[in-house]
Amino acid sequence: MDLDKKKCFVFDLDGTVYLGDRPIQGTIDFITRNLAHREIFFLTNNTSKNLVDYTQKLAGFGIHVGLEKILSPLLPLVDYLNDQGIRRLYPVGNTSFQTYLKEQIPDVVFTSGDDCQAVVLAYDTELTYQKLVDSCLLLQRPDVRFLSTHPDMVCPSAKGPLPDTGSFVRLYEGATGRLPELVFGKPNTLVLSPLLKRFRQDEMVMVGDRLTTDKLLAENAGIDFILVLSGEARREDLPALERQPTLVLDDLGTL
Repeated sequence: MDLDKKKCFVFDLDGTVYLGDRPIQGTIDFITRNLAHREIFFLTNNTSKNLVDYTQKLAGFGIHVGLEKILSPLLPLVDYLNDQGIRRLYPVGNTSFQTYLKEQIPDVVFTSGDDCQAVVLAYDTELTYQKLVDSCLLLQRPDVRFLSTHPDMVCPSAKGPLPDTGSFVRLYEGATGRLPELVFGKPNTLVLSPLLKRFRQDEMVMVGDRLTTDKLLAENAGIDFILVLSGEARREDLPALERQPTLVLDDLGTL
């Protein structure tokens, strides 16, 4: 892979650029060196925070970018809800998630009533048993659609992995027999669709720490993948892979 020919870099965030509140300095140094002369974007599956939260967090590490540089399942989710005319839904998501939906779709109504069109599952860091009860009862109705923002089983943190939306999906499957009909985040290429319209595949590279989301997204999109060993994946995971990453590094400080 010739990095000089890459015009567009897409960075996963947690586990790649930082781990919780701890910066991964080598990768941050690479980004700050290249930010002025390369198109650099940041892609997260974490829907417990909105896009502004990520620009602020990156600024705390010395990376100053606008909202247009942040990619999230929130973006294709809002597009889909608009396209499908889904306005009455039950959100299994925290306050930040619900606020974002209301900002982007002013006429959205959150309801568990007979008029509910869909249950939308996000990374709910404020999950309660009552939310589980309400949403599971709604999913007993075949006319209520089931959508999810992303499939991650765990969210990395400095203290260890935390249960994420994919873990919640297992609970819903056990309780209702249903799985989400559409999952918007990595490895679904929907989250990359704005960039795939702007750049050729050979001009793009994905940088991430996860094999099940970051690597698979790159493969689904037909772009190169740099695996960094600063988050979830370990070098001992590599021999079992059918297809190897394009490049494997501890972080991008060596580039």
